Amino acid sequence: MYSDKIIKCRDCGEEFVFTAGEQEFYAERGFDSEPRRCKKCRDRGKNESRHKRGKIAYEIVCSKCGKVESVYFEPRHDKAVYCSDCYKEMQGHR
Repeated sequence: MYSDKIIKCRDCGEEFVFTAGEQEFYAERGFDSEPRRCKKCRDRGKNESRHKRGKIAYEIVCSKCGKVESVYFEPRHDKAVYCSDCYKEMQGHR
C-alpha cells in the first residue's frame, strides 16, 4: 500500500527517505502532511526549543550499539548510557 518516498528537507536541502513504515505510522495517527524536515533538522529544532526552556542536550555514544544520540540528562562517566532503541529493548526483557 505504501512505498518509500524521497523528500528534500526544507531546511538543509538534503534528501531523506520517508519510509513506507513511517507513512503507515503517520496514517494511523491521523497526520495529514508528510514531514518537511530530515531527522537531523527536526532534532536540531527540538534541541533549540528545549535549550530555550533551560534543557541542555548531551551527546552520548551508546554503550551497547555505539550509536550517537542526544540525551537530556548529564551522563556520568562511571555509568553505562544507552540510546533510546537499546534502552527500550532492555526494558522489554525485564
